[in-house]
Amino acid sequence: SCFLRHARSRNYVSESEGCKLESVPLDFGDYHPLKPITVIESKTKKMNRKGSTSSTSSSSSSSMMDPLSSVLDGTDPLSLFAAAADPITTMDSTRKKRDKDESSAVGSDFEPWSSKRGDILARYTTTEKLSIVSGSVFRKAATTGSAVSEKVRTRLEELDDLEEGSQKELLNLTQQDYMNRIEELNQSLKDAWSSDQKVKALKIVIQCSKLLSDTTVIQFYPSKFVLITDILDTFGKLVYERILSMCVDSRVSLPDNFSPESVNDTAKETCLNWFFKIASIRELIPRFYVEAAILKCNKFLSKTGILECLPRLTSMIRGIGDPLVAVYARAYLCRVGMEVAPHLKESLNKNFFDFLLTFKQIHGDTVQNQLIVQCVEIPLYLTLYSPAIDWILQCIAYRAPEVLLTEMMDRCKKLGNNALLLNSVMSAFRAEFIAARSMDFIGMIKECDESGFPKHLLFRSLGLNLALADPPENDRLQILNEAWKVITKLKNPQDYINCAEVWVEYTCRHFTKREVNTVLADVIKHMTPDRAFEDAYPQLQSVIQKVITYIHDFSLLFSVEKFLPFLDMFQKECVRVEVCKCIMESFIKHQQESTKDPVILNALLHICKTMHDSV
Repeated sequence: SCFLRHARSRNYVSESEGCKLESVPLDFGDYHPLKPITVIESKTKKMNRKGSTSSTSSSSSSSMMDPLSSVLDGTDPLSLFAAAADPITTMDSTRKKRDKDESSAVGSDFEPWSSKRGDILARYTTTEKLSIVSGSVFRKAATTGSAVSEKVRTRLEELDDLEEGSQKELLNLTQQDYMNRIEELNQSLKDAWSSDQKVKALKIVIQCSKLLSDTTVIQFYPSKFVLITDILDTFGKLVYERILSMCVDSRVSLPDNFSPESVNDTAKETCLNWFFKIASIRELIPRFYVEAAILKCNKFLSKTGILECLPRLTSMIRGIGDPLVAVYARAYLCRVGMEVAPHLKESLNKNFFDFLLTFKQIHGDTVQNQLIVQCVEIPLYLTLYSPAIDWILQCIAYRAPEVLLTEMMDRCKKLGNNALLLNSVMSAFRAEFIAARSMDFIGMIKECDESGFPKHLLFRSLGLNLALADPPENDRLQILNEAWKVITKLKNPQDYINCAEVWVEYTCRHFTKREVNTVLADVIKHMTPDRAFEDAYPQLQSVIQKVITYIHDFSLLFSVEKFLPFLDMFQKECVRVEVCKCIMESFIKHQQESTKDPVILNALLHICKTMHDSV
């Protein structure tokens, strides 16, 4: 028999509705301009602000939206964002403590970046010719501001114009010319901002940030980083103060520890607008640096904004191929992070561990070929990393528990006692921590590869720590012997005196006149040939200053056999007189009783005669 089959009835409309994804409202703390944006139908109020427009209700959409180009289609995602509900969650005690910590800055025991700036500029110089990209943004800012009726499309085209080749390259600049051009840029940024040309200010910052991807004169890179990040810091401060000024309501400003709930919609919309503009920058390095510069502005949007941004920015650095450029990007992130959220140590630690994972890139073919082209030796190249790594480790080590410092030491050992990292560890960690483990560090120094980072710089860093903190008493003589075995073998007089000067203080602190005399004799032996002392007067003055700081008994001081012969190396009259003044000042301060000691009288007569003859 035959059976007839009939198709079952289906409701395609209800099935289609059931298969759709659930619409979820987007939260302020979860925004990112490149994520798919889902907007729940809402109405936005009109902002009473120059250049702002009202937007109408929008239907639910889950398509990928470009927040800048969509403005041109008539729908403003920033206004929709500003209208979205800001959920207020209950804070537990841990969260309250975090907010309290966030408002507190680092203490006076933290050495600020500003104190390192001058040393870096003085140390990393070049005689080679430099180049800088110049264009319309490098000319003096126009005095007239942007017209109120200026279209969004025009502003975006201006921003694109910068990235698409409207600039020319200025070649054959000396270092001073280059620094002058950077200073002009800094002033142009301030002028553009004060004349309400915000897009032009952003263009200047983007162009400056691009300079940090250029390593054609590699030995100048640390100084270039200092100069460019000064401009970034200025920009970040201007943006933050601009948004903060928009939060003033009825002449009442926000408190220092304000919450996002107290920020009005206009300020939030402006803040989001800045982040969206920066997210549209195509190149990674300028996008990273400019967003890092305004990291603090996340406080206007969400309590967790900075906490969420730091790991993302840390991960962005993984996309930078040049290890030198990448490590300075990490240093800048640490610098900004310590200013706005010093309690978020987890992100700083992740930043450093990322660097350790990519450390082997330094010895890769790409870097080696670059050094061959620029005729730069590997020891010189490695010293270029020191300012960045020192700063990163200083941020991590600040008030850190001993467990973390021990973990850092262990990681250095796993990398084969890399000299560059070891030097930065000794520069950044607390002197007490280093001094207590002096023999461990000496063992690690001895195992380091001699062909890379110079060993005498490692012993110098160790000596600087031992001048601030005492090692275990039983190890003191062995430490001096191990260090001096390396120092006395140095052939270059400048390398020798830079290292010996540091260890003179350690010798004076812990040993008798016999050891001090031995050290002074060794310095005379190294610095007398070819009149090498003439290029080392500051270091030799430092040696004398340290000796008279620790030896106040002048009968003992002048019985040190090599003390007066040491003074004979000061053959430049003005320097010689200055040294004699220091000795006499120390004598007047510490010699309380009259003396008839012929050794003291004879030595002082010689010193005073030198001073008298100069008058």
